Amino acid sequence: MEQPTENKNKDQWISWNENVKHSYSNMIKIGHEKELQKAVQENSSIRVFGNRFSSADISAGTQTLIDITAYDKIVSIDREAKEVTVQSGASLEKVINIIQSCGWCIPCLPDINKVTIGGALATGTHGTNGYILSKYVSKFRMILADGTIKEFTDADIETDAVRVSLGLLGVFSEITFKCEDNYILHLKEEPMRDSAWLSQLDDYLATYDFVRILWLPHTDHGYVILGTKVNKDFEFERKDTPGYIKHRRKTSKFLYQYTHKYPKFTATANKILYRLFFTPKKEHAGSLYDATVTKSRGATMELAEWTVGYSKFKELFVELKQILDDKSNNAFVHVPMDVRFLKKDNAWLSYASDEDVVTMGCVCRDSPAADDYEAFDRVEEVFLKYGGKPHWAKRFKAKHDELAKLYPKWEEFKTLREKLDPTNKFLNPYLTKIFTK
Repeated sequence: MEQPTENKNKDQWISWNENVKHSYSNMIKIGHEKELQKAVQENSSIRVFGNRFSSADISAGTQTLIDITAYDKIVSIDREAKEVTVQSGASLEKVINIIQSCGWCIPCLPDINKVTIGGALATGTHGTNGYILSKYVSKFRMILADGTIKEFTDADIETDAVRVSLGLLGVFSEITFKCEDNYILHLKEEPMRDSAWLSQLDDYLATYDFVRILWLPHTDHGYVILGTKVNKDFEFERKDTPGYIKHRRKTSKFLYQYTHKYPKFTATANKILYRLFFTPKKEHAGSLYDATVTKSRGATMELAEWTVGYSKFKELFVELKQILDDKSNNAFVHVPMDVRFLKKDNAWLSYASDEDVVTMGCVCRDSPAADDYEAFDRVEEVFLKYGGKPHWAKRFKAKHDELAKLYPKWEEFKTLREKLDPTNKFLNPYLTKIFTK
């Protein structure tokens, strides 16, 4: 067995958008489970990272870091049970390609396929019209703080804590997904006024298998994506968007490059982007993965995302829109704000714990200026007012006392964390402020 690669020289860890930077003394690159066990057992303060896509400060900040990206093998495929077991450093892209080759799917997928499985599960990553990704896991194999291995299944009462644990209960080693038969999704996409799509949300969610709204602040429009499961022989007239749509990112970067200095220009930029890129209608079909998941992300950005109970969303949206359109503040938002829908689950720190929810993303496409992006603060204030919860892997300011009010199992999670990690091995400074008073 090869020895893990270890760097003893002090160096700097940098996130994908270059907004989070930490020095470290010890970097361990893992390729085998025994190496992962040893690294966890022999180091007193560690964090694990994958492809560095988090906008939150959760992946580093300790002197010892574990790079999980080479721990990425497909361990086994159980065709009878429709289960696939993978190492936690595997990318979602690699896992889904294997699952699709078996004729299966995970029926709710996040927007991007470059994230590592371990990080995506630990932070409650999700798609739309289904559950958070970790709901589709039937077994978690985990390295505990003392280096021992424990497997968690639905038979274990702690599993609902493990499903969204931010790496605080242990380090994921192997993950087993329970899959379903793959299907074809027929999608229609078109712009729609805010008053129209908002008033029809109930009907959309009752009628369609896939609902996603790309809200376009300051334009009075959203780009509505509706999907229906169809048979493989379903016939329709495909309608592709114009070829120039591929230039949306480059155009956005150009239009937003000075909005940190002139935030009010954002409204004009959004209207231009709407006219250029969000007015063409589109009709297409494919697997959930092929038709809906972003296969590349060419430019860095800073992200926040908030979740609120579906019963509160329409009232929240009206208030949020009014605040963002109020010219007396500088809370102007880059497009789009991604609106998705999750079914309730039982995971202790899930955004959808005990209720169906709506999630809304907020993006700053000028990541170096994200600290001055007033929209992040206004969005957070509104969502907290309505009992909203932040995405663990994205940007937010709320700390322990505010978050404790949002999760019925908060104290139980803290007690379990202290039991499984009594020396606080898996806490970094950022997470310490969140999980300790």
